[in-house]
Amino acid sequence: AGQIRAAFLRFFEERHGHRRLPSAPVRPRGDPRLLFVNAGMNQFKPIFLGTVHPRSELAQHRRVVNSQKCVRAGGKHNDLEDVGRDTYHHTFFEMLGNWSFGDYFKEEACSMAWELLTEVYEIPRDRLYVTYFGGDPSLGLSADEECRDVWLRLGVPASHVLPFQLKDNFWEMGDTGPCGPCTEIHYDHVGGGRNAAALVNQGNPDVVEIWNLVFMQYSREVEGNLLPLPQHHVDTGMGLERLVTVLQNKRSNYDTDLFTPILDAIHKGCRAPRYQGLVGDADVGRVNMAYRVVADHVRTLCVCITDGIYPGFSGAELVLRRILRRAVRFCSEVLQAPPGLLASLVPTVVEVLGDAYPELTRNANQIKDIINENEAAFLSSLERGRRIIEQTVQQMEPSTNFPAEVAWSLYGSLGFPLDLIDLMLEEKGISLDSAAFNELALEDAKRKAGGPQAGQPGNTNTHLDVHSLAQLRSSNVPATDDSPKYAYTLGQHGHYEFSPCQATVLMLYRDQSLQKEVGVGQRCGVILDRTNFYAEQGGQDSDQGYMIRLGQQDVLFPVESVHLCGGYVIHEVTAVETLRAGDQVQLFVDEAQRLGCMTNHTATHLLNFALRHVLGDSTEQRGSHVTAEQLRFDFDTKGPVTVEQLQEVEQVIQDLIRKNEVVYMAEVPLTQARRVQGLRAVDEGYPDPVRIVSLGVPVENVLTCDSKAAMQTSVELCCGTHLLQTGSVEDLAIISERQLVKGISRVIAVTGGRAKEAREVGQCLAMEVDSVSLRMKQRITSIPEMQNLSKEVGQLTKVVDSTAMPQWQRKELQTILKALQRTANTAVKKLELQQAEKKAQILLAKYSNQPVIIDTVPADSLSILMKVVNQLCDKSPSTSVLLLSPQASGEVLCACQVSKNCLPRFSAADWAMAVCTQMEGKAGGSPIVAKGSGNAKGMQGALTTALKFAQSKL
Repeated sequence: AGQIRAAFLRFFEERHGHRRLPSAPVRPRGDPRLLFVNAGMNQFKPIFLGTVHPRSELAQHRRVVNSQKCVRAGGKHNDLEDVGRDTYHHTFFEMLGNWSFGDYFKEEACSMAWELLTEVYEIPRDRLYVTYFGGDPSLGLSADEECRDVWLRLGVPASHVLPFQLKDNFWEMGDTGPCGPCTEIHYDHVGGGRNAAALVNQGNPDVVEIWNLVFMQYSREVEGNLLPLPQHHVDTGMGLERLVTVLQNKRSNYDTDLFTPILDAIHKGCRAPRYQGLVGDADVGRVNMAYRVVADHVRTLCVCITDGIYPGFSGAELVLRRILRRAVRFCSEVLQAPPGLLASLVPTVVEVLGDAYPELTRNANQIKDIINENEAAFLSSLERGRRIIEQTVQQMEPSTNFPAEVAWSLYGSLGFPLDLIDLMLEEKGISLDSAAFNELALEDAKRKAGGPQAGQPGNTNTHLDVHSLAQLRSSNVPATDDSPKYAYTLGQHGHYEFSPCQATVLMLYRDQSLQKEVGVGQRCGVILDRTNFYAEQGGQDSDQGYMIRLGQQDVLFPVESVHLCGGYVIHEVTAVETLRAGDQVQLFVDEAQRLGCMTNHTATHLLNFALRHVLGDSTEQRGSHVTAEQLRFDFDTKGPVTVEQLQEVEQVIQDLIRKNEVVYMAEVPLTQARRVQGLRAVDEGYPDPVRIVSLGVPVENVLTCDSKAAMQTSVELCCGTHLLQTGSVEDLAIISERQLVKGISRVIAVTGGRAKEAREVGQCLAMEVDSVSLRMKQRITSIPEMQNLSKEVGQLTKVVDSTAMPQWQRKELQTILKALQRTANTAVKKLELQQAEKKAQILLAKYSNQPVIIDTVPADSLSILMKVVNQLCDKSPSTSVLLLSPQASGEVLCACQVSKNCLPRFSAADWAMAVCTQMEGKAGGSPIVAKGSGNAKGMQGALTTALKFAQSKL
């Protein structure tokens, strides 16, 4: 398989001048609608949509080849439940692909594909069939005869060139966007000179598609019509697993050397017989299915965890959690393997895939740790779930359905598999209330769908579509010069001064079309020749502010948001007067909001450096978001961050603020920037030249070849706007730190005045906690007083949990409050016991050794009354006791316990029920102890009932 993959890449790189690119991570970048990268073309979407920044590395590509890691599970391509049932479905697979961006088209693409398959891989020509798009009159599309003719010229016999409809041979990216006809190459496993044309695209396992060549030449519009694309592209994809199956002359992907080493390793680690490749009814006990599930899923787990997707509770993380749990169940339930089998397979996966994807080798230990931790958590959840099901079944009324809400909480909170719930209930002859369960699932889905809908197009005034972008370029509308966003200085008194910017309106954009004029009250996107507004990118919020027309000082056009699209900066504006292309405008950024973003963005760099300094070099940034109010930062972590580490991180940052380091910024060529040792860069497409932000060390010093400066300070690639000196941050307080999923922590921090405020709030709350601690140490003998103190601790805990304050201090106070709550609860119990003992002594003296005690006693709570009953029965085991306690409110409390000698004829629950019913109240409990309450008006009658009931049973 390794040789087959290498031959593909080498063929396009060396023979046909393609640039070889590494696989993108399977975590999608900048595409919230995708859970996982599921095709080779995902990383090139900005090129197809025309939104790629003209100065970026991506925009320079013309011919590209790569082997892309893909995951299809969850979302539109949901293969999860099919995996294991057959021999060709996978959650993780490799997509071999070659691309042309406005370079070659059908002739060259088909010719290269044919050359590779028949000359390099030496696949017999008579076993290959090609399909092309046969046209669709309803869309006004004629058959792709150009493609057909290319194949015929290449010598493919006419009987092997087959037309197919839209469903099979017209590829679309989504409901809208680039699309076009495709040509597929199919392989006949049987061969032998037969003509298998009739079996192509019929779902026959003998004749399979191996390569799809897509010719992007149209764009599907919102209205459903097709428009020709300004540039033609080629996007091809060939599944490596399928190709290897063909070249190794196998009939199942699992029989190739991509899987056999893993299947052998599974066999060594479990008690099941060796893998035989059986499917369906022949696979007795689903043992072969289990082998396939585990082999497939462990590959997916390795790849996802390496690329920063960890098992979790939403989105891709939730899908990965399901994949892991499905694999664990097949390991333990079908293969009878001990815990740890899954993680033990990681070295074998690394052996198979590590050469192609070296990141797997680097992360092998982390992958094993995460798999083991999640497996242990799941097995303990299964145990808890089983106990909950047992308890619920015991408490159920006979011949009723299992409660849906219990099943839903098992499924949602513990991740307990639905089929396992059904199986366990089936064994007990009970069924789940499916209708009610589906209702709960529907409500949950509706709640989750409350956010932005996947697949919805963005704002039609700020996101330029592919045709408008092409029109702007063909009309020679220059990309926006947004360098004035960096034009600001630090004045004498430490105030930032932002230079105003004068610009010309070049074009207006509204409802997906370019316009020269927009009327009053209409929202639109304004494209200018230059701007000092920062467009949302790199995790930093866009600027806000306003523009005025030159000579019209009193008419303000508010700028609500700013976006970057294909090199054009689009300002979202509501026209208060008619706006026209050619208008001269002056731009004013909201300085307070911009300064807030600058402060928090520089603070994010300080935080990134400090976290790495305190937690170690392996701490990698996973995401960030900067607003004027606060900053959010996600990063890799081995475990929860301790109180001491949080304090240390804040200390490192405060030292850098105190030093008032200069923030150096410069644009440098991307290749030069990437050579900097210790450079902090997230997985993002950067423009070329790129901006470097360095704290305290001039950029030219950082760039010298032997410089270690980036190891000792913060040096990052960043297009954001920053402070010019670190002193302006004033202070930084981390107000929240939590693990998003195992291995990734999220920190939220505030700066300046907000940080100072958070510290003051923290100090006040610390003083309140001290005050409660002191009062707790005094000798309190009154139960109500101690209960009030306990309540105060509870309320203080809520305030500490939810208030913005330094996180290290929150954690400290939470620990103290937890201990105080325990102390208060213990003290209340102790005082109640003392009180109960005194009352029990009096009653024992009054009723020495009688078989039944029925009386009224003063007691402040049902808890004390119950303790009096317990004390009496402990001291006189052959006595059954029922006590009533009238309260000032007019309520009467009731508690009783029956001597074990009187069971089963005498039941405490029935006794309490008879007595409380007499007082128009309620009761409940077990055969030995019970409690309840009622109304004082019926108390005398209740005492008589209590005695009569006891006499009838004894």
